[in-house]
Order: sequence, then C-alpha cells, then structure tokens
Amino acid sequence: MTVRVGVTGATGRMGQEVLAAVAEREDCEVVLAVNRDPDGETIDGVEIEPASEFDSLVVDREPTAVIDFTGPESAPEYAAACSEAGVPFVTGTTGFEDDEREELEAASDEIPVLHAPNFARGVQTLVDVVGDVVQSLAGYDVELVETHHNQKRDAPSGTANRLLSEIEANGDFTGRKHGREGFDPREEGEIGVHVLRAGNVTGEHEIVIADNHEEVRLTHRAEDRGVFAAGAVDAAVWLADRDPGSYDFADVLAE
Repeated sequence: MTVRVGVTGATGRMGQEVLAAVAEREDCEVVLAVNRDPDGETIDGVEIEPASEFDSLVVDREPTAVIDFTGPESAPEYAAACSEAGVPFVTGTTGFEDDEREELEAASDEIPVLHAPNFARGVQTLVDVVGDVVQSLAGYDVELVETHHNQKRDAPSGTANRLLSEIEANGDFTGRKHGREGFDPREEGEIGVHVLRAGNVTGEHEIVIADNHEEVRLTHRAEDRGVFAAGAVDAAVWLADRDPGSYDFADVLAE
C-alpha cells in the first residue's frame, strides 16, 4: 500500500525536509502540501497550496496521514481538521501551552495522534538510557546543555524537556535551575539547564553527570535535519492503520 502523505508548513525548514524524505521512498507519495503564503510555489514537483484551504483539501485528497512541523498555535488547528476528516496526525511541533496540548489530546479521541519532540532514533535511545544512568549515579550533580540554530523559538527545546522529565522521574531532584548569573552557587538536588541559540546548529543535547572526582557525559548531535524528517515519515507509515489515541515515537521504534 502506498502511504498518501499530507505536509503542513511545507516551505519551512522541516516541511521541505519532509517533502524530500517522502520523495526518497517508494512506499509514500505527497498528495497534499500547504503553507500560509505559498505564492504558487512548487517543491520537488509538489504544488504548495494555501493553508487556509487545508480543511477542505484534507477531505478531498484523502491523505493516509498528515505530518506537521509548524508552530504551537497552528498545529492544534491542523489536528482538529484531521480529526474531522478521520486522518491520522503526526507532529514534531514543540512549545505547546497547556490548552494547546489539550487540543491535541482532544483530537486523539477521534484519530491516532503521534506527537514527538524529536524523531531521531539516537535521541530516543538517549531518552531510554538516561533514567538508568541517573539511578546508577544517585546523588551526582546533573546539568543539561542544549544548542540549536538562532531561529528556534522555544527554550528549552522539546527534546531537552523530554530528557529533563526522564531525569526527574529517576532521581531525587528539587527543581530546574535555568542558567546562572552573579553569586549563584549550585544547590543540592537542582538540575542545571543551559540553552544556546547560535548559527545553523541543527541540534545538540548533552547531559553532564558529575561527582566523586568523575563525570559521565551523554551527548546526541544531529548533523542534518533529514534525520528528523525520515523519522517523521516512518511514524506516518506506522500510524496509518492505528486506532485512535495518543502515541509517541518510542511506540514506532518498539516494533
């Protein structure tokens, strides 16, 4: 079966990567690609259409799944339209407020919704192991440093927050300390969080765990955005025949 893919934010950085990733696969095709101001643009032979027409296009084109990398304001709207049309929805958008997250959850009552802050297999492996490392080194200081390109809007990144949640769930921590300034010695049990935004950095996350005259560093570095797009397409193919509900990229990799 050919998976018919819809793409939102098609002219954005990740939207273009998704179009390229689909083009490389024989089991997928793009049947719908939208952006806010397409201006008659074509990418990889795919016509980019107005996002304002998404509600009708998602019904007419009947995609198997829609992949979204837009923004926390628009992603829930796309999810709602997919819910109405009965189309599975994959999103890598981060930075959601509580009400926006609730809208995604509402859509998952009607369709399968897969939300992941990162679609790199290496990041998922890091998420899987960091809790065990923190447990093994109980009482050690923990700091997290993440770096992204200078246009990234949310801080810390969605991936950093996912890692921090795993760390907090597996140790006795008092809270997060974002950056340091002036007289600000480390307090017992805090997790230091440091955010860098510079240049064209695709994404880097490093967890430093130190004490007892030793340190352990867990690092993931993405060298190309294509790795995220390829993972999102894998997720769309996997999600196509699932029951309504909320899913994670870990579910895709578990099979």
